[in-house]
Amino acid sequence: MTTISPPRLEKQSFTDPEKAWAYLAEIYHRNTDFIRGHLSALTRGIVPDGKVRACYPQVEVRSTSYGKSASTLPYGYLHTPGLYRTTVTAPDLFRTYFQEQFTVILKNHGGSIDIGESDTPIPLHFAVAASDRVDGEALNALNIPLRDVFDAPDLGNTDDEIANGTFVPPKGGPYPLAAFTAPRVDYSLYRLSHYTGTDAQHFQNFVIFTNYAFYIDEFCRVAKEYMRSGHAHYDSFIEPGNVITTNARLGGTVTGTAAARTPQMPAYHLTAGRSRGITMVNIGVGPSNAKTITDHIAVLRPHAWIMLGHCAGLRNSQELGDYVLAHAYVREDHVLDADLPLSVPIPALAEVQVALEQAVEEVTQLEGLETKQIMRTGTVATFDNRNWELRDQTEITQRLSQSRAVALDMESATIAANGFRFRVPYGTLLCVSDKPLHGELKLPGMASDFYRTQVNRHLLIGLRAMEILRDQPAERLHSRKLRSFAETAFQ
Repeated sequence: MTTISPPRLEKQSFTDPEKAWAYLAEIYHRNTDFIRGHLSALTRGIVPDGKVRACYPQVEVRSTSYGKSASTLPYGYLHTPGLYRTTVTAPDLFRTYFQEQFTVILKNHGGSIDIGESDTPIPLHFAVAASDRVDGEALNALNIPLRDVFDAPDLGNTDDEIANGTFVPPKGGPYPLAAFTAPRVDYSLYRLSHYTGTDAQHFQNFVIFTNYAFYIDEFCRVAKEYMRSGHAHYDSFIEPGNVITTNARLGGTVTGTAAARTPQMPAYHLTAGRSRGITMVNIGVGPSNAKTITDHIAVLRPHAWIMLGHCAGLRNSQELGDYVLAHAYVREDHVLDADLPLSVPIPALAEVQVALEQAVEEVTQLEGLETKQIMRTGTVATFDNRNWELRDQTEITQRLSQSRAVALDMESATIAANGFRFRVPYGTLLCVSDKPLHGELKLPGMASDFYRTQVNRHLLIGLRAMEILRDQPAERLHSRKLRSFAETAFQ
């Protein structure tokens, strides 16, 4: 079959990150417009006489030396002489990100950033924007399978081999420049909108996950108060349906329509310049949800994510409402076993641990040994069986005791493990809501009082921890503990 493509744009070399990004955007928009133009023509009955194809732009850089970089950043380093390459998508969304990555690589290695067209086709599904409306009736009336005319997503281009460390590049390259290919990024961008009810462009670089709607209610209350009071750092608050409330100092307008149905994992965004605000997502219960949402948010390359939620306290000395700061994880969630072997340790990250502990002290006004009265640092066990208490507890209790676990939940280890896998700094601060091994289960009245008194303080601790992390330099926040031998140069 004849292939119909736009004229191929020549590869160009740049030493200016802004100009490199601009050419990247030019290629991307020209090629996606080409695909959408043929789709629009097809709805009018104009059938192309071949397969419509346009390809993603790609970035290439070359290293000629084994010399070490003086940079203290854990990324931006080309580990071996040779060619490095990645396909890219959504240049407008990633403008700041690409310019930062280009700047670091040029500073560390010199040379140039080469921008051109790849040989990876852009699937029709990813060329059409989420806001575009397609005349489905007209397309169905033609009785022509869209795959006969356009490229469809190829799962062979959307796996996580690079991030998992299992991808074996050809000797001498090209080596992967980024952890995710363009089709993999596009896949997640579209899933994010589906799962969270908000567009990917609204996500911020500091993400809080929770497993209870109570925390979201409190986050909305705090965020809207920030907007009313003209908070100096945050510019807007965005809710599912892309409902945007702007800060009073910026006009205080409200635009958008609330989502008709609550999405599966609703996201809320307290936005700031250069995406240095806070996103909060209610992931619901269970490791499957935790893996799903972090798989997709990871492509946005956030600077940190943490888990705030409830847990079962495993020690008799704990009280309902006490905090648990995870410094190790027992992984019995099983959803990541094929991607990250259980033999791989998930280390605590000092930068995140210190920020969480500092936030606890600031919000509770407790210091030193006083803090230990309400917070324990220890191992958190994550199970995929919500009703583990209904089994014979002898074997389970023994394993929990041997691991020195102080708390049990269903999401924290998954979020930490995916943070490790995707090189996103992570942490966990949980709140004890019951003690099933010691006969302390929540009764309805107790639960209401517990949530009312504890959720606000717990949320404020999470917000403060994220602000502490936000104010740290990237060299400190992005731990080298998350980097492997032959790491991708892009963050």
